[in-house]
Amino acid sequence: MLTKIREKAHGIFAQVMLIGICVLFGLWGINNYTDSSKEASVASVGDKEFYQRDVNKAYEQYSQQFQGMGIDEQSLKNQALEKLISDEVLLQYVRKQGLVATDNATRDFIKTLPYFQVNGQFSDAQYKALLSSQRMTSADFVSRIKNALIMEQFQGGIINSSFATDYDVESFFKIQNQQRDADYITVAIPSLAEQPSDADIASYYQQHQEKFQIPEQLSVEYVELSLPELAKKVPVSDEKLKVFYEEQKDTYATPERRKISHILFMVNDKIDDKTALEKALKAKQDLATKDFATIAKEVSEDKLTAKTGGDLGLFNAGSLEKPLEDAATALKLNEVSNPVKSKFGYHLIKVTELVAGDVKPFDSVKDEVTKAYQKAQAENTFYESGETLTNMSFEHPDSLQAVADTLGLTIKKSNLFTKDKGDGIAAEDKIRSAAFAEEVLQGNNSTPIELGSDRLVVLRQLEHHEAAARELKDVKADIVAALQADKAKLLAISKAKQIAARLQAGESMQTVAAEHKLDIKKVAGLTRNKPQLPEQFADAIFKVAKPAGDKPSVVIVPLPTGEQVIVSVTKVTAGVMSDDDKKKFDLAKKNIAHAFGQAEFNTVVNSLQSSADIKITPKATTEQAAQQ
Repeated sequence: MLTKIREKAHGIFAQVMLIGICVLFGLWGINNYTDSSKEASVASVGDKEFYQRDVNKAYEQYSQQFQGMGIDEQSLKNQALEKLISDEVLLQYVRKQGLVATDNATRDFIKTLPYFQVNGQFSDAQYKALLSSQRMTSADFVSRIKNALIMEQFQGGIINSSFATDYDVESFFKIQNQQRDADYITVAIPSLAEQPSDADIASYYQQHQEKFQIPEQLSVEYVELSLPELAKKVPVSDEKLKVFYEEQKDTYATPERRKISHILFMVNDKIDDKTALEKALKAKQDLATKDFATIAKEVSEDKLTAKTGGDLGLFNAGSLEKPLEDAATALKLNEVSNPVKSKFGYHLIKVTELVAGDVKPFDSVKDEVTKAYQKAQAENTFYESGETLTNMSFEHPDSLQAVADTLGLTIKKSNLFTKDKGDGIAAEDKIRSAAFAEEVLQGNNSTPIELGSDRLVVLRQLEHHEAAARELKDVKADIVAALQADKAKLLAISKAKQIAARLQAGESMQTVAAEHKLDIKKVAGLTRNKPQLPEQFADAIFKVAKPAGDKPSVVIVPLPTGEQVIVSVTKVTAGVMSDDDKKKFDLAKKNIAHAFGQAEFNTVVNSLQSSADIKITPKATTEQAAQQ
């Protein structure tokens, strides 16, 4: 029951596992071969330990799902750690249950992964080259894929066995199509001129010291090993470039574009070989007076393509049986082949579009060839130097000079930066995370930090400033503004509660609104599919209970601006299934069943996690608690 993750990644583990596989080659590198015996783990599940670099890599993978959503870095790192733990708990469980992915199934899956393919076909050379470039063995990679597949197997066993009844679907559409009418008024934040007392200011300052701190800062010195910089130093000559150009000529070629159509006469239990061939020869003769597409529509036994005149689209090498491929390749534009035998029967093939391939001349791509040649020549040096950088920065933890002298690197310096923000090299999240790691704060070199697949950095602390409180006089204006804003918000909340209480007691909104000089706005026929209002606002209207008799349901909705909206839901109209909904009934039933299955799977995983032997270091726990 193995499912292709790339086609069906929908579960608690599958989405992240898929991302992890896809970015594997950008993240796996020298760090994974450094000695971890000196490094303290940040968490463990049973005997499996996780280190900070594991969390960092999980964060790089996990955060891709939330780009542009404004979620802070530390929160995502906490979630990434939780994800590592959750996946490991599940993996250990499915292994104990004896679930396995066979070698054949794993091999078949790997062959579907696009970055191991050339021209749509799995390339063993590409597979070995990519693994080799990342210093990863095939056995290790296959093991990772097997883990992913058995976790998917367990997940699928739960989700795919779930079901929904017709009643579940009907209930869903009734709720989904429900309509609500509501009146609402908005209580604005009042403007306050009153100044808070010195005592209130001092008290606020003492109670909110964390808001008025200069954050912890540090600067670093660092060395950077860069593949592009190494490549620039590789000497070139026209002779070497031309040899490289010839070896890589396909890179600079535009492939031939060949579009084909066919007419098929099948050979099967009812039609023998001779009869099918005679049909094909007869159709070939008819082409003297009829168009190929017309005959295809009339007589081709490939009913799917017959509708479009036999069109098979662009021809790709390796996509057809060899006799068909040979015939399609040999034809000229608009030329029709003689009958060609395949396992399906006899085909007449026509080339309907042909654009010859082209190779860019050396002189026109010399700059491009130069860069590619230099990069190719520098790659071995980069990986060898990376190992030297790793080893020497570990052997000489109190200085970067030895590694800089050995590799001919310049020791550079950064400006001061915080955990959350920096410029230059410190603009990189990975750099800031490494700089504030315990090993660097204690005066040691960092472990090598990978910035992409072609940059490697080792840093050490240069200057460190602990967090410090700003003086009251420097933040007094900010405190005054905060106190006024808090008081204004409380006044708005109090006023909203008073109004809501009067409405719930039976007074009309018209009376209360007039007294407070507030405008009443109305919304009729509000639905979940077409909310007409901001999502937060609409959600509140649909969460409130239905009106009881003539008495409306009242709810207060706080807006992000601090304004308070008092909503009176006056009417609820039960939803009905539309004709369009009835057409979607089967799909809805399948999706609801999947949702039930996913919920059940999440419950199982949570149960496994609650009984697992999980340990998180006090530091990791403290960092997580600080975010809550």
